[in-house]
Amino acid sequence: MRPVDPPAPEYAFRLKAQPLSGNTINGLNEHKRRRPRPVFHSSGRGGGRQPLDWEALDVFFNLVAPINTFIHVVKGMWQRRLYAGPVAPRRKEIDPNEASNRIKARGKALGAGLVGVNELAENALYEGYPEPPYRYVISLGIPMDRDEMKYVPQLRAGTEVMRTYRRGSMVAIRLAQYIRSIGWPAQAYADGDDILQIPMAINSGLGQLGKHGSLISKEFGSNFRLASVLTDLPLRCDRPENIGVDELCKVCRRCTKDCPPGAISDAKQLVRGEHKWYVDFDKCVPYFSITQGCAICLEVCPWSKPGRGLSLAEKFLATEASP
Repeated sequence: MRPVDPPAPEYAFRLKAQPLSGNTINGLNEHKRRRPRPVFHSSGRGGGRQPLDWEALDVFFNLVAPINTFIHVVKGMWQRRLYAGPVAPRRKEIDPNEASNRIKARGKALGAGLVGVNELAENALYEGYPEPPYRYVISLGIPMDRDEMKYVPQLRAGTEVMRTYRRGSMVAIRLAQYIRSIGWPAQAYADGDDILQIPMAINSGLGQLGKHGSLISKEFGSNFRLASVLTDLPLRCDRPENIGVDELCKVCRRCTKDCPPGAISDAKQLVRGEHKWYVDFDKCVPYFSITQGCAICLEVCPWSKPGRGLSLAEKFLATEASP
């Protein structure tokens, strides 16, 4: 699915003070492992608010947002008041296996297409920010409407992205409310909150990191957004799953060819001591701001074609296993 008339990467704005390169902040070419630092946006919940180098571009993104998108942005901000809340005084003891099954079923009933569980890990936490006081992560994948996303990078698709973020936020809120109602602390995290969703989702078995810097799952490709709930409710943990993403990304060049600003590399790069797929922040984000969400790379990805992910996983895992 190729993009419809994407605008050229000619930026109609200029920052008064040139910020530090987002690639530098992200740790590109750094050999030492460390926690990531926020670059673009931050809620500052829990006392972690810090001035961000690219904050002006985040403000610009919201100020120029068309009304269709802006409505979802404002509603998402209003929903944040429900992320945390009081815990019922009487605690219901549940076996971790039963609890995980119950949480996954409820998450999907609320609208999540994917639900996975793991313990909160170091690679999901920002440097200099307070560590959330929870042990477990419930990662949620919220599918986007493929018919709407066919219009990337036009406004219609951008509106669907923001709508899905807001839906994901509400799924996380309602799941956290349920956990608190049975006497266990829980807090929703979504939509650019001060924690990294992708590492948590990978740890929870939802998918793998793709060349375009986003998560790829067997079920939805990259046509979904992420939210999560952090809790102390004892849960049975899932494991990261190899679905063959690396094998396909090594030979597929769809996203690199279709990315207008040329932000996607065909090779893994060294980022904070780890070789991984990485998208050039300084090229991607200004274009992303102009198009109000872009998402070209997500929708041209072969994995995102409905019903294709399972066959791709089977094919490339067989390739990986062959001598």
